[in-house]
Amino acid sequence: MKHKARSRPSIGTAAVALVAASLVLTACSGAAGSTASGSAPAQDTGKKTVVVFAAASLKSSFTTLAEKLHDEHPELDLKFNFAGSQDLVAQIKAGAKADVVATADLATMGKLQDAGSLDGAARNFASNTLTIAVPPSNPANISALADLARPGVKTVLCAVQVPCGAASHKVEKAAGLDLKPVSEELAVTDVLGKVSSGEADAGLVYRTDVQGSKGAVKAIDFPQSSAAVNTYAVALVNGGPDSDGGKTFLAALTGDPGRKVLADAGFGKP
Repeated sequence: MKHKARSRPSIGTAAVALVAASLVLTACSGAAGSTASGSAPAQDTGKKTVVVFAAASLKSSFTTLAEKLHDEHPELDLKFNFAGSQDLVAQIKAGAKADVVATADLATMGKLQDAGSLDGAARNFASNTLTIAVPPSNPANISALADLARPGVKTVLCAVQVPCGAASHKVEKAAGLDLKPVSEELAVTDVLGKVSSGEADAGLVYRTDVQGSKGAVKAIDFPQSSAAVNTYAVALVNGGPDSDGGKTFLAALTGDPGRKVLADAGFGKP
């Protein structure tokens, strides 16, 4: 596993452009996301394709909501692109077409607002806090945030450029620690994957990620998590291929159906 410098350098402009360009192509082709309805192609059924870009930590909740929404609106063919919020911003700025975007923090959504990429104001719809994820057997005997700084403990964090990494940095400073991660990932799901596979002894992820892991990892809560509560935001995207369908999804997400799905997944109120 490759060790990265603690300075957590920003992703280079050229690298972001390359990643964004590649993801734009896949997102526009429909390969980057998942289809909620599993139906026949839209041109054969008259369905309307609604493209939703969403933070990786929303994958389970949004998929569940889409299944419920399909019963009421079978004409909607929802396609998702789940990635780190920072990647979503790069893709949209590079020209990827989306009807709805949902980010894991307000700062990232603000970048799209500043760029004029949003159709109307963003709405806050959920909140999330960090927890320590460890393998079920907890081989490193982690019991507190300070244990992640012990020599020999393989800790994985999100890169500071993405919301889960910014939150990790805040709790680290609140605890007066200087963590030395063995790797920094661009999506919280990648941190979760390294812990569940045994590649890491511990990682900082959202509480909802542990709850949705179905026992692949277990959570170790810590008091400093209150220093970095992430608020999730959602908005329509300018020039989306189906803005009406996007409005339907947004209304479900911010209404009773979405609130129930999010609460069941462990999200807090915004």
